[in-house]
Amino acid sequence: MIKPDRPTTTSLPQYLEQHSRWIIEIPARILIVLVVAFVVRALLHRMINRMVRPVEQGGVPPVLRRLRHQSFATNLFAESGRLHERRAQRAAAVASILRSGVSFVIFMIAFVTVLSEVGIDVAPFLAGSSIIGVAVAFGAQNIIKDLLAGIFMIMEDQYGVGDVIDFEKATGTVEAVGLRTTRLRDVNGTVWYVRNGEVVRVGNKSQGFAQVVLDVPIAAAADVARASAAMRDVAHTMSAEEGWSELFLAEPEVQGVEALTLDSTTIRVVARVRPLEQWRVARELRQRIRARLDRLDIPAEPESVPA
Repeated sequence: MIKPDRPTTTSLPQYLEQHSRWIIEIPARILIVLVVAFVVRALLHRMINRMVRPVEQGGVPPVLRRLRHQSFATNLFAESGRLHERRAQRAAAVASILRSGVSFVIFMIAFVTVLSEVGIDVAPFLAGSSIIGVAVAFGAQNIIKDLLAGIFMIMEDQYGVGDVIDFEKATGTVEAVGLRTTRLRDVNGTVWYVRNGEVVRVGNKSQGFAQVVLDVPIAAAADVARASAAMRDVAHTMSAEEGWSELFLAEPEVQGVEALTLDSTTIRVVARVRPLEQWRVARELRQRIRARLDRLDIPAEPESVPA
């Protein structure tokens, strides 16, 4: 009679020897890959943060040294205390983009390496990822366009929080600048959300300096030389007064006759002022000029002819 074979028993050392690759070798390699990925990520993030750190001491971070400001705008922002804030915003945005990109690349490489360690053929995965990436790129091309436009807007310092800008279809004060959208509030209090990729041109009314341009109409029969002298005196007096002198960046000037009709003559007054102060200066200057012309009996409208 043939006795059935007894099941062979495997001791723990034999089991470990037979499956050492899956129990010890592969987990150890995966652990090493993950540790190296996190260490490299931490080192690169630290390097990026060190590139941005000089902003805290008021210097120019290395990440922005190639993106130079115009000298006049730099001096002006430095005097008004806004240059440090603008640099900090730009450096933080660029550093965030760099950190996100570095993390994505490192973890993708680590993920593919782990798949290859467990015996999965990564070629079909990479091919499938490429196809999915192309499909997503076509489907989300507007989002990608917005993100790229936002990155360049921030890096080139086209505008920042607090600036008054003209987006063609929307004009207002910038409240938030993101990579995909920009939020601004107009003079009526309406909040506009503008996609960065849809912006063709931007008019920044707060960068460098602002210009006050007043076209003052007087009656055609009025003395132009006398009216011009009065406007010049009012503008120069205001630019020398305490409380207003720091707003003027140059001596205001009367450029002369801008328009001429049968009923009126328009005289232009121009003054260069600090950004965001042009409207306040223009209102005050307009009021003073009107009051001076009234005292000199220089009419703003042609006198009516009796029937």
